[in-house]
Amino acid sequence: MFDFLRRIFGKQETENDMKNLIVGLGNIGIEYEGTRHNIGFRILDALAKASASNVVFEDKRYGFVAHMRVKNQELVLLKPSTYMNLSGNAVRYWMQQEKVPLERVLIVCDDISLPLGSIRMRQGGANGGHNGLKHIAQVLGTQQFNRLRFGVGGDFPKGGQVDFVLGHFLPDEEALVDERKMQAAEAIKAYALSGMTFAMNHFNGK
Repeated sequence: MFDFLRRIFGKQETENDMKNLIVGLGNIGIEYEGTRHNIGFRILDALAKASASNVVFEDKRYGFVAHMRVKNQELVLLKPSTYMNLSGNAVRYWMQQEKVPLERVLIVCDDISLPLGSIRMRQGGANGGHNGLKHIAQVLGTQQFNRLRFGVGGDFPKGGQVDFVLGHFLPDEEALVDERKMQAAEAIKAYALSGMTFAMNHFNGK
């Protein structure tokens, strides 16, 4: 009897397991490490490092990929190697490779319209001038994908946006970024476990 129940509940737990594709946007190469535009990479690195298991990124087609679990949720972590402007190619490939539906994809990126360290999660929306989001929408044929935007501030002169996002955080900004990237990692786990509405209510603007 108990063996039968274990088989039934064990099967049910497996069927309820969900796979999520979590994509941190950025540019590969030493010259881009630590830049504002690479905060997506940095947040995924923090999420992987904080995992209880040994999560290691592997160099695969179109990106660096790692797998981790949060309770009954499988998280496929992707850092595209396509460079920012072609991010959609990596997202589409790994959605197909891992058989992840659009509603279980979360894009993590920088946002110059948000204060430094602020988190904003939402379902769909415009690209806000972000070339990575723009290309993903073009390739997928829709803007209705989930995103976590991390504020990097917008203190730059007119025409200085490119230099700003490809620049590094100031020394006095680093402590806040380190703290808030861990909050972003928690927001990703909340999204995977409880859905976007829950994550939005508990992390947006905090």
